[in-house]
Formats: sequence, C-alpha cells, structure tokens
Amino acid sequence: MLCCAGHQASLLLFALLSVSSLLLVDGSHQDQEFGEAVGSRILQTNPDAHEVHCSRERSRAAWEAIDEYLMPFVEKEKYELPSKCRLRPDNDMFREQEQHKIHFDINEWHCGFCKKAFRAEKFIDQHFENRHKNLVDNSEGRCMADLCGALHCDLMMQFKKPKSKCNAAAATRNRHLCESLADSCFPINQGLAASRLHGKWNVSECNDHSLIFSLYASFQCS
Repeated sequence: MLCCAGHQASLLLFALLSVSSLLLVDGSHQDQEFGEAVGSRILQTNPDAHEVHCSRERSRAAWEAIDEYLMPFVEKEKYELPSKCRLRPDNDMFREQEQHKIHFDINEWHCGFCKKAFRAEKFIDQHFENRHKNLVDNSEGRCMADLCGALHCDLMMQFKKPKSKCNAAAATRNRHLCESLADSCFPINQGLAASRLHGKWNVSECNDHSLIFSLYASFQCS
C-alpha cells in the first residue's frame, strides 16, 4: 500500500510539475509578447529615438522671418499654403513647443505643459529638450533651420556669423532654394493669388541674395 501510495504521489507530483512548466512557458510567451508591445511604445518615447539635429534658435529665426515678411501677404490674399509647402507653420518640428512658451516678463518664462518657471528663454529651451522632447516630430522636412539660406536668418539674428560659407556658390545655392520654395508654395498655375505671391516672393526674397552676399562679404569675409 505504501509503495502504491508513493507511486501515485510521484505521478501526481510529476503531473503538477508538467502543468507548471506549461504555465511558465505560456506565461513567459505572453510576457514576451507584452514586453515586445510595450517595447515598441517605449521605443517611440526613447530619448535616443527623438535625437534632434536641428538648430532651435535658427528655426525660430526662420519662423520669425516667415511670420513677419510672408504671412501678412498670404493672409491678405486669403491664400492657403499647399500641404507640400515647407513654409507652413505645421512643418516646424518645434512649433508645438514654441506655442507652449508662456512669457510673463523679461525674466519670467513658464512651460505650458508642466507650468515650471524659468528665468530665460534658453533655460526653457533646455527644459523642452530634456523633459518634452517626445513632443518633437523629427520627421524629414520639418527642420525650419534648413531654410535659413533662403530666409536670411542671419539678418533676423542680428548678423551673427552665417552658417553657410560666405561665397558665390553658397549664394547661388540659397537662391535656388528660394526659387524652389516659391514654386512649391506659390505655383503660378494655381490662380492669381498664387501668381502674385510667387512674384512678390521672388522679388523680395530671392532677388535679394546677391545683395545679402555682398553684405556678408563686407562684414564677414574681409
């Protein structure tokens, strides 16, 4: 009887261990699937995945140029910039963050996301990069700083040293960039408003590059 009882106990123990093993394997498989799903979400918010190689300061200068010298004419013409136009506000990767800067006073800035206060704009910029970088859409074509050659950002930044080399080749590249923006943002076959804006952009922006180069040469290349 003891022998049989011992044999039955061994069989029961073996069965329990087998079931436990199956549960562990299945559980680990589910954990792996859950981990992979969570991992994919974590990957999207991983700081390395949102590493930005785009100057926030120059992007801000580019948008200031657009906002001051272009948008009043666009609004006057009641013209809607095409989705492929890189001058659209929603093509600025820092736009959402910039709109969440609350400027109370010269030495008082607040983050609109978490309400933290800062003494200077450069500190709130650092805060955005450290705490809210997941809000930056770093997809291709959303770095406004890339358009600085066409938008005279260095003039907006009070003649800081230009990023482009001060030479005729750089001026030519900037002019071509300027003209390509005119063609994509104001296609002349899209009506009178687009045609007028195309002409105004070419005159006020693209035709100025020879003058801008001359200014850079006298201030930076002597």
